[in-house]
Amino acid sequence: MTSSSKWYSGVTRYQWLVLLVASLGWVFDAFEGQLFNLTRGAMLSEILKVGPGDPAVKQWGDIFLGIFLAGGTFGGLLFGSLGDKWGRKPVMVLTILFYSVFSGMTYFASELWHVGVLRFLVAMGVGGEWAVAAALVAEVFPREARTHAGGIFHATGVLGTWLAALTAMQVENEWRIAYLIGIVPALLTLWVRSSVQEPEQWQEAKEEGKRMGSYADLFGDRRWRTRALLGMTLAAVGLGTFWGVCVATQDLTRELLLRLGVEQATADREAKFAYGIIQVIGAGIGQLSFGPLCARFGRRSTFAVMHVLSFVMVLAVCYLPQTHLQMLFLLPLFGFVTLSIHSGYAIYFPELFPSHLRSTGASFCFNAGRLLAAPVLILSGMVKTQYALTDAIALMGGLFLLGLVVLAFLPETRGQDLPD
Repeated sequence: MTSSSKWYSGVTRYQWLVLLVASLGWVFDAFEGQLFNLTRGAMLSEILKVGPGDPAVKQWGDIFLGIFLAGGTFGGLLFGSLGDKWGRKPVMVLTILFYSVFSGMTYFASELWHVGVLRFLVAMGVGGEWAVAAALVAEVFPREARTHAGGIFHATGVLGTWLAALTAMQVENEWRIAYLIGIVPALLTLWVRSSVQEPEQWQEAKEEGKRMGSYADLFGDRRWRTRALLGMTLAAVGLGTFWGVCVATQDLTRELLLRLGVEQATADREAKFAYGIIQVIGAGIGQLSFGPLCARFGRRSTFAVMHVLSFVMVLAVCYLPQTHLQMLFLLPLFGFVTLSIHSGYAIYFPELFPSHLRSTGASFCFNAGRLLAAPVLILSGMVKTQYALTDAIALMGGLFLLGLVVLAFLPETRGQDLPD
């Protein structure tokens, strides 16, 4: 490809098809993950037979969030390995079936343990699908287009969040219908089975008799072990700051509006709009931009700049806004830098590992990082009880600087072929 050629000039129709199929899987993956957050008030108040504001609703909601994180980690590690052992196509089909069928079964939930078991099983599919799809996109696209395709793939998750929000708004308190809609992605598996082929790199590794998807190989080789542990820590920074910092802008906006004399109900509504729409628009643009930035400046440089800018923007949203309009101006910029790095995981992690460990390694980085980030939820709550909200979020924003330390020990993969 010449310097003047567009990155997509050599992309084939089949490669576009793979990106579309993988992206749809990730869209519905994000949809299933967010649906509970948007419907849990109505669901748990009905099952517990209490009002939506009852403390038990929040308590059990947090418990089920913990169960979801655990299920995502377990499913990611299991299906990531199977993606290397069995192939990308069958495991993508299996993970989509997992999260869609068990989400649909939530329609029948009438006890707390029903919700717990089903959320764990849905999370298994959600955790596994990302790594297999990310590995598939990385292997199918040519080197010149890989970063752009990976960025587009992960950015489509924003559509899943919006789809979940629209679904929850339409069904309102009829939460069971929302989960019944959640079974629709199962139809995608028919398309996957008929259109996707196993990548040549995976087939060659299989034919050479390599130990496919072996955690013994992943941790037995110093190079792969080091990359896996560093990638896990890098993902933990992004996922921990998401739960501890990024979602807290809703609380910052609400607190600002209340200080300005806005009524509670209006402040709640405007805060949800600011976070769920305004900030997410910036996040979507940032995730789409991360691929081209990686292609131009390199993976590590792009990650490093975004981590520094994220810390700066955390301080900005905490201390600069004096009016609602000022906050609305800052939030898209905040979303752009803080959430763009999540797109980078889909680009970077598959590039760190060889074909027989690609899905396994990428899944370990992302899903073990998810588990490592879980204590940040506890830390965030403790900090917010000890300090003013703005100071607490600013302190948690310091986690972005930890990412710079991790990046110093990771390799640059720009312009390189995927490891064999």
